[in-house]
Amino acid sequence: MLANQTIELQVESGGARLDRYISERVPELSRAAAQRLIDDGFIFVDNHARKASYRVQAGETIRVEIPPPEPATLRAENIPLAIVYEDDDVLVLNKPAGLVVHPAAGHADGTLANAVLAHCPNLNVGGVERPGIVHRLDSETSGIIVVAKNDAALRDLQAQFKARRVHKTYLALVEGNVRPPRGKIDAPIGRDPKHRQKMAVVTSGVTRQAVTIYHTLATRNNYTLVQAEPQTGRTHQIRVHLAFLGFPVVADAIYGKAKNALGLSRQFLHAWQITFTLPRDGRAIHFVAPLPAELRAPLEALGITVPGL
Repeated sequence: MLANQTIELQVESGGARLDRYISERVPELSRAAAQRLIDDGFIFVDNHARKASYRVQAGETIRVEIPPPEPATLRAENIPLAIVYEDDDVLVLNKPAGLVVHPAAGHADGTLANAVLAHCPNLNVGGVERPGIVHRLDSETSGIIVVAKNDAALRDLQAQFKARRVHKTYLALVEGNVRPPRGKIDAPIGRDPKHRQKMAVVTSGVTRQAVTIYHTLATRNNYTLVQAEPQTGRTHQIRVHLAFLGFPVVADAIYGKAKNALGLSRQFLHAWQITFTLPRDGRAIHFVAPLPAELRAPLEALGITVPGL
């Protein structure tokens, strides 16, 4: 049986609610998740159970016990996959928008993970819920995603991502005429203190360094097509950074405006290219996922033509 993960927090400055304090200090826990752990008896303040509304005090020790996830059996589902490349170690896919990557609340099946398991029936890598999936894409983001087919490949690819040796390029159509036309966004990202289900550029609480390099490819009618290269891999990073500059991704319902004059029903963000080294022989390899039709159409309507797209 798997043991609980235990985290100890030393309170330096008091006054915050217990649930809020924990969610700010433990990034993987939302405030709602912290409340559930408190209610279920997994959180103690100086070895005493407290309510979520308890105000922490300086000098106290908070012990957070995170139980392992409930065992789950991922069901293989015959969902079509757009395979860009495959060998004995790696599967590179072009994910369509609308396909959730791995099971989560409200998406127990019908995910990319279900489809991968059907394609590779004996895959037993990286955990039950996300077999072999090395990185993530938002459900409404299309494009390149990489899957490891064995433990050695998974470890190698994870090390490449951690060392920032994987080069990823995204395409985003944003609202407004981007100024300056090229630049580097170096702004830390954490949970939005006002909306805990969102991320934001924040300067206090728990933050993680986030860096995105961008440059303009074309501008038409108050829209800009941007090439974005994330140097770090934070949740919603490109969407948060571009919105922070004042140029949200078109049709981004969370960080921009869902309604748009271009008729898009999904956010215009596409994982366009990726470069990494193959785990088996160290050979550098490069893959491109062409823009899907639903993203080409608005560019054509705007008169935007970029060689290579």
